[in-house]
Amino acid sequence: MGVVDVFCGAGGLSHGFLLEGFDVRAGVDVDPACRYPFECNNQAIFLERDVGDLSGVTVDRLFAEGERRILVGCAPCQPFSTYNHSRTNGKWRLLREFGRLVREVEPDVVSMENVARLTKFREGELFADFLGVLADVGYEHVWYDIVDCSEFGVPQTRRRLVVLASRIGPIRLRWPTDPQQGRISVRTAIGHLPTICAGGQDEADPLHRASRLSPTNLARIRASKPGMSWREWDPDLVAPCHKKPSGRWYGSVYGRMSWDELAPTITTQCTGFGNGRYGHPEQDRAISLREAALLQTFPARYEFFEPERPWSISTTARLIGNAVPVALARAIARSIGATLEAADV
Repeated sequence: MGVVDVFCGAGGLSHGFLLEGFDVRAGVDVDPACRYPFECNNQAIFLERDVGDLSGVTVDRLFAEGERRILVGCAPCQPFSTYNHSRTNGKWRLLREFGRLVREVEPDVVSMENVARLTKFREGELFADFLGVLADVGYEHVWYDIVDCSEFGVPQTRRRLVVLASRIGPIRLRWPTDPQQGRISVRTAIGHLPTICAGGQDEADPLHRASRLSPTNLARIRASKPGMSWREWDPDLVAPCHKKPSGRWYGSVYGRMSWDELAPTITTQCTGFGNGRYGHPEQDRAISLREAALLQTFPARYEFFEPERPWSISTTARLIGNAVPVALARAIARSIGATLEAADV
């Protein structure tokens, strides 16, 4: 059961397949920062390549002869996100490139994951085109839905579109027996980590590192409690932009997480207190990179940068925020495994 991961990033999707017993053959991404975490944690090769320049012949050669071929991918979601109000971001065309590779390779199974809003982007035309490719190539079994990732053990309020397509038999995403029981709180995910301060890090784990806070933002987070927003601060702490009529709608910034609830959706900006509700529930700082990785359900010792080499918080936060949560990836892998098992009986 060979897997090739297009737009692989730091390897969250691939790692879920690896943990479920699949052979991850390769990951493809244009970002060179993805090479170390992908290869170090997933025992597979990394191709630094623009998917628009990638041929189906190249992808086909990455699979081993005679094995079931699984092509997975999560095209960059920023063009389709609610946080992006521009309709000129050319990255949305990368989903069409993924469709082109499906057409050229014709793998046994295809999986695509993206933001829920993709189904409405450009009036749904782009998503309909992708489904049309699957039909044209001969995928008789296609399943898709918008899923609540917390039901699969991801401790976030994160909803994602998942598409599964099979040429070899019926396929669907398999839910846990009791999704409510599988929900994980912020406390369970990160409550065991050592205390650190803003701008500090844990000596035993360099990834458990938090961004610095300005004196103003330090005062703001000290005035914040879980569930509160900047609207409850003293007026002298409120940012000038939020005092304008247009700023009153932005209540989901400068907030703390709540211990016994889900975290907000982890994004590439998750280490900044002012970028969302990314304040630690108790400590006067934003969440650390390790905490962000755990909320993305990466294993506790997943490596994102090469030891003894320079690295940055912003680059690492981008890798973590762009990743497919590993717990969701494992659910996708198990579902594909069940289809392959049934086909081979």
